[in-house]
Amino acid sequence: MKNEATQNDATQNDATTGARTDAAKTSTPDLAKTVPDAAPPTTSATADTEPRQLTFTSDKGASRSTWFAALLVLVIVGWMGSGFVFPSEDTDPVAAREEPKPVAVAVTRSTAETVTQFYQAEGQALPDRDTMMRAETSGDIAEVLASKGQDVSAGDIIARFDATANQAEANRVSEDLALARRELENAEKLLERGVATADRAADARAALAAVQAQVTAVEQAAKALTIRAPFAGRIETLDLDEGEFVSAGTEVGRLVDITPLTVAIQVPQQSLTRLSVGQPATVRFITGEEREGTVKFVGTSAASETRTFLAEVEVENADGAIPAGISAEVIIPTGQTSAHFLSPSIVSLNTEGALGVKTVNSDNVVAFYQIRVVKAQIDGIWVTGLPDSVDVITVGQGFVNEAETVSPRAGENVDAVAHDLAGEASK
Repeated sequence: MKNEATQNDATQNDATTGARTDAAKTSTPDLAKTVPDAAPPTTSATADTEPRQLTFTSDKGASRSTWFAALLVLVIVGWMGSGFVFPSEDTDPVAAREEPKPVAVAVTRSTAETVTQFYQAEGQALPDRDTMMRAETSGDIAEVLASKGQDVSAGDIIARFDATANQAEANRVSEDLALARRELENAEKLLERGVATADRAADARAALAAVQAQVTAVEQAAKALTIRAPFAGRIETLDLDEGEFVSAGTEVGRLVDITPLTVAIQVPQQSLTRLSVGQPATVRFITGEEREGTVKFVGTSAASETRTFLAEVEVENADGAIPAGISAEVIIPTGQTSAHFLSPSIVSLNTEGALGVKTVNSDNVVAFYQIRVVKAQIDGIWVTGLPDSVDVITVGQGFVNEAETVSPRAGENVDAVAHDLAGEASK
């Protein structure tokens, strides 16, 4: 059985090999014709899997390319190094950079002038005197002789209390006074005769003094029955009606004196030394009125909330045309100083943030001076900190810095300078 199986396998292998051979012959007929001496196909399965040895042969042309590339590299390196070993005598000159031209600026000669310094502040007009009128006694109002808004003089009667009770009290103390005097006289006569003692006479004197005190109190009460104006002024409020009962100490009206007016201002700490009593002042009220006044008071104790000092300016107001309580602007001249009048547009800041002005000295070099504004107007400002005479840069100050050399031009060439600066800015 084993022999038969082996024979069958061999028969199948031969058939398979023959089929592969026929297929190869059919698909490549030309290749079989061009290679007549090719070895016959292996008929066993082990012949197809046998490894074959690879054989390499050198190309003589490849070695020539390597030598040619090496020679080319040597030629290039030698050519590049020849410039260091044998430098060329004909070298082109290096072009030198031109120095920048000085910036053109417009300058104007400024000369210091004497100017008056002013302290300016906002304040409020206050009455010279302002008080509340009070009743000094209790009772019924018998008559009211004044009205609200009325101008009164010092001592004018405002109202009267009913004097019935006071008159009765006055009659009683009058009789008591007469009796006390008679008692004292009798005691003194008896003492002279030796009938009365000295103690009786002393008691009589004490009784008389007590009655006299009562008389004085009744007289003062009689004066308190009349409410009078303590000073000349205007009655702003009056809360009294005839027949009304008023207790002692009750406020019955307000009296205001606005002749003269007092304008109160607050002065900061740094400006306090510039003010003193007696200085003239100009006061402009919000109503359009303008009056001259005088500094009457400068405080010496600062307010704890604002750290400012109170100052008062007295303004004449005899006609009473200016009411109290309105706003006012106070201008006080504080002295004179030498200052320059400049346009605010030429003021600038340096690198440290200080306010100043750029100028040009005699060497055409920019100099920066710190300034202090002492007076401001609509058309310009007055500043200190500059020399008495100086060339101030009016156009181009934003294009130059301190210690830079410039090309100054007179003020009448402002348009030309502006044109040059515009051209430089566009480059």
